[in-house]
Amino acid sequence: MAADIQSTFDAWEPSWFLSTMVVLTSIVYFRGWLAIRRTRPAQFPTWRLWSFLLAMATLWFAIGSPMDAFADAMLSAHMIEHLLLMSVVPPLALLGNPTVPLLRGLPRPVLRYMLGPLLRNRPLRSFTHWLTRLRVAWLVMNLIFLAWHVPGAYDYALEHENWHIFEHMCFLSASLIFWWPIIRPWPSSSRFYSWGVILYLLSADVVNTGLSAFLAFCTRPMYPYYLTEPNPFHLTPLADQVLGAVIMWVMGSLFFLVPAMYITLKLIKPERIRSHYSEYSA
Repeated sequence: MAADIQSTFDAWEPSWFLSTMVVLTSIVYFRGWLAIRRTRPAQFPTWRLWSFLLAMATLWFAIGSPMDAFADAMLSAHMIEHLLLMSVVPPLALLGNPTVPLLRGLPRPVLRYMLGPLLRNRPLRSFTHWLTRLRVAWLVMNLIFLAWHVPGAYDYALEHENWHIFEHMCFLSASLIFWWPIIRPWPSSSRFYSWGVILYLLSADVVNTGLSAFLAFCTRPMYPYYLTEPNPFHLTPLADQVLGAVIMWVMGSLFFLVPAMYITLKLIKPERIRSHYSEYSA
């Protein structure tokens, strides 16, 4: 088994493009964070910097480290990779309030002549606001999530590296859209949460649970790709599929349920309970 694991490590090739982009993005954010922290220290404490940098490190670990080689050989590792891309990286990055620091961290000519016209484009701004509405964001994320787990699409992405990269981009961008109305990074609107957000999270968990349950209780391997790939831990394709489904089911649900519980507690906090009680008793 040790030789098989070593051969998987040997199959890994570092992505210098990804590594460079992760480092450059981190530097740009750090530069912008230092600049805006001088005027808004309360909105940009140190933990926001670490949150964004951890998101970048997690992104590299998911698709730039040897983890990616194991994801090519094991469905269970691939599900961990998807969880990191969809449920860890986006929330961590958005908790860093990345919009303004990333803009301020860029060289001024890039901001003025390249991004400036885009940022002032009203149709584009209206489209981005529409894209982060609850119903739209929910559909975007869940449709992309389900579409890439169709056996034909899933296997095709693993067999063609460019499509695999595109799959990762779809997961990451769709999940950023999904988590945006939950975290609402500054300078987004800071409206109070509503019960619709709870439904938003719980219904997304239903989709995740449905797919996970199907893969866990299916009596045959769903992805032919893994029938021909040697498993470094000598798991059968069906056992690997069940393990991947359980990881996606348990861990994936936690990423939806924990925020739902937190928001529920905010909605029923004691101050509101007391105010409602006083209204009824009056």
